[in-house]
Amino acid sequence: MNNLSKNIKHLRTLKKLTQESLAEELSVTRSRISSYEENRSSPTIDFLIAFSNYFGIPIDIIIKNDLTKATDVSFIEVGNQRVLFPISVDHDNENLIEVVPAKASAGYLLGYDDPEYIEQLQKIKLPFLPKGKHRAFPIKGDSMLPMKDGSYLVAKFVEDIQNAKSGHSYIVVTKDDGMTYKRVYNQVAEKQSFLLKPDNPTYQPYEVPISEVLELWKFTCSINTQEYEEHELKLSSIITMFTDLGVELEALKKSLI
Repeated sequence: MNNLSKNIKHLRTLKKLTQESLAEELSVTRSRISSYEENRSSPTIDFLIAFSNYFGIPIDIIIKNDLTKATDVSFIEVGNQRVLFPISVDHDNENLIEVVPAKASAGYLLGYDDPEYIEQLQKIKLPFLPKGKHRAFPIKGDSMLPMKDGSYLVAKFVEDIQNAKSGHSYIVVTKDDGMTYKRVYNQVAEKQSFLLKPDNPTYQPYEVPISEVLELWKFTCSINTQEYEEHELKLSSIITMFTDLGVELEALKKSLI
């Protein structure tokens, strides 16, 4: 019960509530809150249900896990009863990135909402990342050239998948296909779906209903684990050149209107 007493106090503090104000919110006495936080007594089931509902965090997570490393109360819900853990930090208060190993990527679909699975993932630190929850995913195949097979993609969690920006690349986790890295085109307003388009033209785009999407992670940066061949660098340069040319033509078009 040690985690439980610490979690009750920590979550109350993060929300800037006094023991008395939390007691009023949960319709209990202040002395009960004090007793639970000091681990002098165990919370009742009714209290745990009310506490869980108030903070929007499943009871098993409150009981089993140490949440005192969380720096705010912005726990991210995935589905109705799942929580993406708050940002992990090291002893210097630097954000840590969970790394999904290539060998375990097939099992991510089974463990992505399991706190114990996420906690056992190795973690790295990249100090230049923007604020937000990041995770590193292994890349398989060549559908997103010039990204090489075996590379890792670091991506930021998207809280509301309906806000996905068309034309940007994302890691999409779906019920049937698991993880995939594609360029996403938002069709939610018209079709309640995403169009997933590979950058490699030899692969065909396809649609995924948003009801099938479990998680969405927006590209932040990539980590290559293999050296590029000379012809691959040339291909990358050609793609970049045409992309830059398209941007310049679009800017010129607007200036002429």
